[in-house]
Amino acid sequence: MVDLFPLARPILHALQPETAHNLTLVVLKLGLGPRMTSTDPPPLAIEVFGKSFANPIGIAAGFDKNAEVIRPLQRLGLGFVEIGSVTPRPQKGNPKPRMLRWREEEALINRIGFSGVGLDRVEARLKRPRPHGIVGANLGKNKDTTEPEADYARSVRRIARLVDYLVVNVSSPNTPGLRDLQAASALTEIVTAVQAARSEVGATTPILLKIAPDLSDEDLADVVRVALDKQLDGLIVSNTTISRPDNLPTSLAGEAGGLSGPPLMPKSTDMLRAVARDVAGRIPLVGVGGVASGADAYAKIQAGASLVQLYTALAYRGPRLVAEIKRDLAALLDRDGFSSVSEAVGSGV
Repeated sequence: MVDLFPLARPILHALQPETAHNLTLVVLKLGLGPRMTSTDPPPLAIEVFGKSFANPIGIAAGFDKNAEVIRPLQRLGLGFVEIGSVTPRPQKGNPKPRMLRWREEEALINRIGFSGVGLDRVEARLKRPRPHGIVGANLGKNKDTTEPEADYARSVRRIARLVDYLVVNVSSPNTPGLRDLQAASALTEIVTAVQAARSEVGATTPILLKIAPDLSDEDLADVVRVALDKQLDGLIVSNTTISRPDNLPTSLAGEAGGLSGPPLMPKSTDMLRAVARDVAGRIPLVGVGGVASGADAYAKIQAGASLVQLYTALAYRGPRLVAEIKRDLAALLDRDGFSSVSEAVGSGV
């Protein structure tokens, strides 16, 4: 894999974060991104919700909001790609600037707010031929909708048969009122509508729920109960956090948005471990939040994750990070006597 990121990084980091991200998308669309040339170590293969993953490392929603660079991302050696969040109607999101770097911690604060081209264009892109590989779609609601369950159901009807799994995102901190939908009654209504929509189109696509790391113990218990009662296919733990660590620079202290990157790692992993105890293997978990190394990915797996996602670390360390994480994860599995990822899942719970 030829890696030009060390040369490009000073240029990208001289730009506003969102501008740098958009430039990265252009480079990938032009086919100028790196390509993985080696195969994954066999111990990294895993089967989750009936799907075979060549490795457990995927990219989280937010990087490819509009399904523009699925192929280039697959070529980086990722085990799966999650697009979105997709909303039924196009929307601009929140005013700019809406993404801020915390360079010392290789973290980001973002308040983009489900910006995107909308369901019609995403659906058209998903219908294009693509290489073999797992692709999921993260679904959101439009900011001004009065019937959130209808928004999620509409998207499911349109793209359930075009992707390998679906994610109901009710945990972004950047759409007013969205996180309130994690309350048991609202969540049950949404999940019921989504599952009915899936049945209407004759699909069996797994449905996952992405939750916030800021839930109280009581609210988290309610979410887990709904997930189990409604027989969801998985939980993604977790989204970005609205909490702020004590060492946050004064210049960022008053900035709204979700914090991602290494400062989120302990909080999201603690929640993952708690959820793993509650679900007790009944549904698979996806760990996301602060992953920047093979050791981080391994910590998520030991805390109960069958799959692991990253995003922010790529903005700071570049595409070679994917290969490094897989290499180091395989070495850690071997060190501890695990012959496969699945053997290690939950070993630290």
